[in-house]
Amino acid sequence: MSEEFEMKEQAELKALEDPAVANQIDEAEIEDSETPLDKNVKLMSPMRMVLRRFFRSKLSIAGIIMLVALIVFSWFGPVVYNKWDETEIDYSGFSSYIDQSYVDDEGNTVIQLTITTNSVNYLATPSPEHLLGTDENGMDILTRLMYGGRLSLTLSFFAVFLISFIGIVLGGIAGFYGGVVDNIIMRLCDILMCFPTLPLMLILGTVLTANDIPSSYYIYLLMGLVSLWSWTGMARLVRGQILYLREQEYMVAAEAMGYSSARRIFKHLIPNVLPQILVTMTLSLGSMILYESTLSYLGLGVQVPYASWGTMVEVISRRPEILANYPFVWVPSGVCIVIAVLGFNFIGDGLRDALDPKQRR
Repeated sequence: MSEEFEMKEQAELKALEDPAVANQIDEAEIEDSETPLDKNVKLMSPMRMVLRRFFRSKLSIAGIIMLVALIVFSWFGPVVYNKWDETEIDYSGFSSYIDQSYVDDEGNTVIQLTITTNSVNYLATPSPEHLLGTDENGMDILTRLMYGGRLSLTLSFFAVFLISFIGIVLGGIAGFYGGVVDNIIMRLCDILMCFPTLPLMLILGTVLTANDIPSSYYIYLLMGLVSLWSWTGMARLVRGQILYLREQEYMVAAEAMGYSSARRIFKHLIPNVLPQILVTMTLSLGSMILYESTLSYLGLGVQVPYASWGTMVEVISRRPEILANYPFVWVPSGVCIVIAVLGFNFIGDGLRDALDPKQRR
């Protein structure tokens, strides 16, 4: 009986090592077992084990709650709080008038009334009309916080998926074929890693501004260009994993059985590299939000009148009096950035622990 349990233990370890093995496990063998105890024993699939370990982590649950709250706030918030638009300026702040009287040539008293209206509601404090107040341009901060969250989160996912796609393709080719192809791709990585990021950002931002790129596409184009030389870390990770996995016994057996390169790549290699890729992508999402905030702080981010969390914090670099006297302008966006980064990092740490095959419980 102990030998049968030991065999099940070995089968479970193989399933964790190669997902293709999990699909070949015949559950009928467990049901047809001779001992009564074995009828109540079911072999848990690798995916179910990963999910169970992931959802047992309190940090993972906290990270999911944080991100879901931000997504609901950014995408569904404007549906509930729809008083103002993202770029709408509040001109109803106050009115001023000048009351002057004088005596004309005929001895009559004339009253001259000058009324000034449509003044901008400048840096208004929180009120029932503006729950978080207005910024220096008279725009509703809560509305811009919601739309800014849409842009910041979308931009982070866009950049991370583009970087991961390029890195997975080039790193997979380098690791699988090796030789001259591997040397060319790795030397290209070495060259790109030598590029100074900040000066290139300044140059690209100046070029895009000089060519009158629309504000709604400016930041997406800039982050897309950044992704063209930011894939080196992902490529090195994928290459190292594939170099290790292609020498494993099941890969040697697949090659001996005459499987095509495509089948070996997509059936065996990619499923085994996917856990490391998912963890890296999740952790990179938090870093990308900070990256976008840094660009906005330097004036290279989203252009006015559109908003992002980084742009809403950037105002304190230009207006020190806002930093000291108007915390409602920049604190909410800073809190959203912190929550988003922590949420992505918590989920990344939970995935890393859940996908570790050494975790048995």
